[in-house]
Amino acid sequence: MEEHNESHLHSILKAVSWRILATTATILIVFAFTGKLALSAGVGMVEVIIKLILYYYHERVWIVIRKRMVCLREQP
Repeated sequence: MEEHNESHLHSILKAVSWRILATTATILIVFAFTGKLALSAGVGMVEVIIKLILYYYHERVWIVIRKRMVCLREQP
């Protein structure tokens, strides 16, 4: 299996570029449906904030799941 090493900076830059691309897509979709640039930009800004919060809690839930799986494996 090929080992994949990526620097923290590279991962951060990829995450930021993905967030920009995804938010731009959201803005364009809302604009296509409404024709309103201000509304589209507003939805894009809300989307960034909401998705950052959701991602944080998603990660925290998976940490709890991993810890419980380790505990279950350690039980006799």
